[in-house]
Amino acid sequence: MAALTALDERLADIARSGEAPRLLLHCCCAPCASYVLEYLSPYFLITAYYYNPNIMPIGEHDRRAGEFQKLLSRADYPNRVDMVAAGHDPGGFEQAAARFRDEPEGGLRCRACFDLRLGGTAARAASQGFDYFATTLSVSPHKDAALLNGIGDRLADMHGVKYLRSDFKKRGGYLRSVELSKEYGLYRQSYCGCAAGTII
Repeated sequence: MAALTALDERLADIARSGEAPRLLLHCCCAPCASYVLEYLSPYFLITAYYYNPNIMPIGEHDRRAGEFQKLLSRADYPNRVDMVAAGHDPGGFEQAAARFRDEPEGGLRCRACFDLRLGGTAARAASQGFDYFATTLSVSPHKDAALLNGIGDRLADMHGVKYLRSDFKKRGGYLRSVELSKEYGLYRQSYCGCAAGTII
């Protein structure tokens, strides 16, 4: 049997407590969120935060937000899941990524994007009294979970709110997201979101 991960141990502690903490979950898209919400909703009161200023054009951003609403209308979770959608304001992303326009996928441009989106999530979680924040990004096989967790840990210290470390692609998480996308009829995009990105 595989060793328990830090996330397994955290979820076991929450289950033993008998109380569901409040989690602000940064969600990049409905397909990635489908598995993560299924996995975490027994343990948390989740607010799904659709904050993705990197997604362009505006029509693509809004389409993905609509797919997220479709997911929440069709899925049934043990604890209620709410959604908050931030407005589309790409200026912050363009400023953060401008120096890295020619970087390859997975390079410094992506790191700047993760910093921006997780930073906004952490700040909101702290200001609104959430117990934890997290992101669905690690469900993608193209996203570096160690990098995401390092960013999350730093932001947790900065904002004074706990970060839920994860690598949701493990144990078939990504494959389960593909299955759930088919089950709920979700649009699966072919690129991460920014104009320079080509993979999810």
